[in-house]
Amino acid sequence: MFVSFPRRAAVLVSSCAVALVAATLASAPQEGLAERFGHHLTAPAPELAHGHLALPPEAGSTPAPIPHPGQVAVCAEPGRDEVVTLPDPGAPEEEGRALWIRRPPGPDSADLPVLYLLHGSASSHRTLMDADVGARLDQQMCRTGVEFVIAAPYGQESGGATTEWGDAHDGRFALESFVTGATVAAVEGEYPRPRSLRAIGGFSMGGYGAAALALRNPDLYSQVASWGGYFRVDDPHGTFGEDADPHSPDRLLDSEDVRDLRFMLVEGREDHTPLQDGSIHGEAERFSGLLTEHGMTVATIRPRGGHDLATWKRTFPETVDFLVAGWASTP
Repeated sequence: MFVSFPRRAAVLVSSCAVALVAATLASAPQEGLAERFGHHLTAPAPELAHGHLALPPEAGSTPAPIPHPGQVAVCAEPGRDEVVTLPDPGAPEEEGRALWIRRPPGPDSADLPVLYLLHGSASSHRTLMDADVGARLDQQMCRTGVEFVIAAPYGQESGGATTEWGDAHDGRFALESFVTGATVAAVEGEYPRPRSLRAIGGFSMGGYGAAALALRNPDLYSQVASWGGYFRVDDPHGTFGEDADPHSPDRLLDSEDVRDLRFMLVEGREDHTPLQDGSIHGEAERFSGLLTEHGMTVATIRPRGGHDLATWKRTFPETVDFLVAGWASTP
């Protein structure tokens, strides 16, 4: 589950219906997208969209899947779930660390995008599975006509500390290494993807982790989706020790290597989840401003709701549109 106060203490559940949010968000040049997508990517604009999209100068092209809205295999057959266990000395279970993989029907290939997902501090990959994240994303694959693999590793450690999806300074666990190494190898196998077809996303602590890992490993990922994330170090259990700055997304924007990363930031309007200093409220706006200052692509959505999966899942259409636009951004 996803926590509100404190982050590992209480579950915040949405109690009211929430309107769909945000009009279509696409950051690729419109000429190229119009030819590939036609007008199939989005439904009519939903009400009360509180977001903006900032575009950098023209970037280089990336390999592109060709959309076939309503005509891909996942429209007729759901994705296939598999939970594998990978060796990891820092895993809370002796047999290793779990990894949920959901693949669309049909064979794997190097041109099939992958979305890596990181869960929150008081949840697991099973939380995402039980919340039908896979089925909800299947729906978006069918709508957009672009299928992709979903992969979510288990990010807890045996002592119950918040891992921040990092490598512990004292060697207790090494989750950044696991996500960027063993996880990618297990998901992609003999069909390694180019970075242009890899995205990393996450919820709450996972939203922080997605931003941090992408900025620390820009050779691996081209897009980031953060739901209810924060973009400064909030490390109550001292994962990073005394030297936390190299893990703070807002301090990792100066390198030219990260300039073509694309960010989708989602923050509920009622999200006031406490951090060690302040709260999550306003983090998306603050980080969006920093990304814009650095000439990077960023889209933000402020849906009605708080710090919970019910709120975040309602933004899957806009988020998948954003990712597909990046994957299909050839001239």
